[in-house]
Amino acid sequence: MLSNSVISSSVRYWLGRFTLLIIGWVCGLSSFGGVNQACFAEPSGRPNVIIILADDVGYGDLGCYGATEVETPHIDRLARAGRRFTDAHSPSSVCTPTRYALLTGQYAWRHKPAAGILSGVSPLCIPVSGTTLAIRFQASGYEAAAVGKWHLGLGGERLPDGTITGQTDYNREIKPGPLEIGFSSFFGVPATGDRTPCVYVEDRRVVGYDPNDPIQVSYGTPIGNDPTGKANPELMTILPSHGHDNTIVNGISRIGYMSGGKSARWVDTEMADVLTRAAVQFIERERNRPFFLYFCTHDIHVPRVPHPRYADRSGHGARGDVIMQLDGSVGEILASLERADLAKDTLVIFTSDNGGVLDDGYQDGAAGDLGAKRPNGDWRGFKGSLFEGGHRVPFIARWPGHVPVGVSDQLICHVDLFATCAALLGRTLTDDEAPDSYNALPALLGKPSAVRDKLVHHTGGYPGVLALRDGPWKLLQSSQAGYGGKPDREPMLVNLADDPGEKHNLAAQMPEKVQDMQKELAELREHRRSRP
Repeated sequence: MLSNSVISSSVRYWLGRFTLLIIGWVCGLSSFGGVNQACFAEPSGRPNVIIILADDVGYGDLGCYGATEVETPHIDRLARAGRRFTDAHSPSSVCTPTRYALLTGQYAWRHKPAAGILSGVSPLCIPVSGTTLAIRFQASGYEAAAVGKWHLGLGGERLPDGTITGQTDYNREIKPGPLEIGFSSFFGVPATGDRTPCVYVEDRRVVGYDPNDPIQVSYGTPIGNDPTGKANPELMTILPSHGHDNTIVNGISRIGYMSGGKSARWVDTEMADVLTRAAVQFIERERNRPFFLYFCTHDIHVPRVPHPRYADRSGHGARGDVIMQLDGSVGEILASLERADLAKDTLVIFTSDNGGVLDDGYQDGAAGDLGAKRPNGDWRGFKGSLFEGGHRVPFIARWPGHVPVGVSDQLICHVDLFATCAALLGRTLTDDEAPDSYNALPALLGKPSAVRDKLVHHTGGYPGVLALRDGPWKLLQSSQAGYGGKPDREPMLVNLADDPGEKHNLAAQMPEKVQDMQKELAELREHRRSRP
């Protein structure tokens, strides 16, 4: 039997959704009759589009989402001038699969090469025979640039089915990569700051490469003579807490081994500035024609190494300092738009690739900082988890005159950005592209009609562990919902309307509901698309 509280919460949820649909219908009639000021403005013309994808920023890390310990004035200003979403989600609770889904409109758990966290020598995980968000923009006359953390693999050998195999060779032209899937330019980090190789790549070449000092990278057997964290802890400025004890670069031991490339190695404290400068230069260069900028910051991913001007400013250690540094990068992007008089003509979206995490491999003080103990606000779980804290993330959209100022509780996901941008460009999706992407443009423009009621969450590589969101209901395949969990564990059923903290498992009380949602999840997994 269903409890009265469960029934009432479900009724409240669906009554709310029904009310939104009625309001949307009324607004549509008002617009038809020419009286639409109380509803929303339809877009006129195609804007520039900037997607700022931050790394490991949790729901509770920003002032506009309730943070009080660390200041984020630039992101807060973006939120005050735009629309802040409270029920937005990354497609996965870790990095690579989220990025794949954003650029392809397909859940990463449908494509094995993209479902796990890639190394620094993994080949490109996006099939070059498919369509990406960048290709869609380029076909519409936009210049498309990727700047920042890539982490979708580089290089390799193309197979007949479009997938790529082999390892990245950083000593020659590196392809396929961003330029083969629609971007006209790329400047960034191959994987993550805590993974080798510690070099920048511009388009298809390592920046500062010296052919007399070839680059070798290994994620298995140690190579070269560089010291390692495991053997030489006395050489490190930050000690690892788990893993992260291979080759030392700039006093920081990494995941993976590296030798050579001395002249090309980055300086960690300068990374935020280097990447932000590249993004700003692209905006300035393309100011007179439409552009799409996919700007993936490295902050606030580990190693958290702030520039000296941010070090010790937050009062909450390195993690707080790099949150402020991230906010500074966003401020530089917004300032560049204002200098170029492009703010009113640009849709800016700020979000994060997954939920926040404290200890992510280094003893940088975050785990013991009481002021930063709630990076995901009131939501349960952290990065890597199927609980809300692993994938419910900040999501802010600003487009002056089109995106109304306010707060939205619409359910949306990064995988929806493909269909959303296609609608913005006036393009109709073909049957074989972006199979899991829903058009969220109405939500961005303030329309009350729902984007979606169902969403699949993912963690744990391939085939991974999944959760299904259906209205207020959420079924987790495993009650052990962290990265590496097993789907054959006890399932967990929660009602987020009554239990936002996901504390109470209703699976035993509601076996039929569990069975129905398990069947629906299995059908979604079996079929190659979820969008009708």
